[in-house]
Amino acid sequence: MSTQNRRRQSRERWREIAIGAVVPVAAILLWQWVAMNGWVNPQVLPAPLDVGRKWVAYLLPLVPFEAYTEGGWWSWALSGELPVDIYTSMVRVVVGFAIGAGLALPLGLAMGASRIVYAWMNPLVQILRPIPPIAYIPLAILWFGLGNPPAVFLIALGAFFPVLMNTIAGVRHVDGIYLRAARNLGAGGLTLFLRVILPASVPYILSGVRIGIGTAFIVVIVSEMIAVNNGLGFRILEAREYFWSDKIIAGMISIGMLGLAIDIAMNRLNNYLLRWHRGLEH
Repeated sequence: MSTQNRRRQSRERWREIAIGAVVPVAAILLWQWVAMNGWVNPQVLPAPLDVGRKWVAYLLPLVPFEAYTEGGWWSWALSGELPVDIYTSMVRVVVGFAIGAGLALPLGLAMGASRIVYAWMNPLVQILRPIPPIAYIPLAILWFGLGNPPAVFLIALGAFFPVLMNTIAGVRHVDGIYLRAARNLGAGGLTLFLRVILPASVPYILSGVRIGIGTAFIVVIVSEMIAVNNGLGFRILEAREYFWSDKIIAGMISIGMLGLAIDIAMNRLNNYLLRWHRGLEH
């Protein structure tokens, strides 16, 4: 890619970012104007500046560096409530998603490639799939108690079905022309699966992964409000009990920003892995 093309793409990217920022900035300005005129109770809806101050306090360490004895500067800088909550929430998301996707991927490949496996497993999958992970909360607490295990279980459930269904769809929607061409060239069953079916279904699988990790992030917030005593969801629930509206909104904004970062990262990963599919090798 030439330098001129890179510059043009960079300008287009910044232009898209600027256009996308117009509505959020306008909404914040309107919110601040309404709050300054006293049209809403600040206990119910605090002004954006108050939320921003609370967000900074939520981000900063709780003790001065001189009084911090558990590590170096970086450890102290990341010892605030917000970094710790983000870390604990993301650990749960990663572990739960890895379990859910790790179970869904081989099952989806088997169900998509084998009519027998599909006939055996599809009725059970279709019965369980409409049940939201939140409905499993009472059982998760009964089975695993409180703490990380029930949260990870719920996150795995949230990630399982999007990955499973997209994997099945990807395998079952492979173009028959590819299959016939591979068979005519002498490809056996295993070669056909590894060299044709699996690569052709990768776009579907990655779409399922993107949806699944987004669902897992939603579920972790809900599970932290019920089963654990740390994380972003727990902190919002704690702020509600003390009527800290500014901290509630600061936590919600943190969740939105983190979710946006995850989605952008997944989108870029998909674009990178699917360069061959979209003709972007060069």
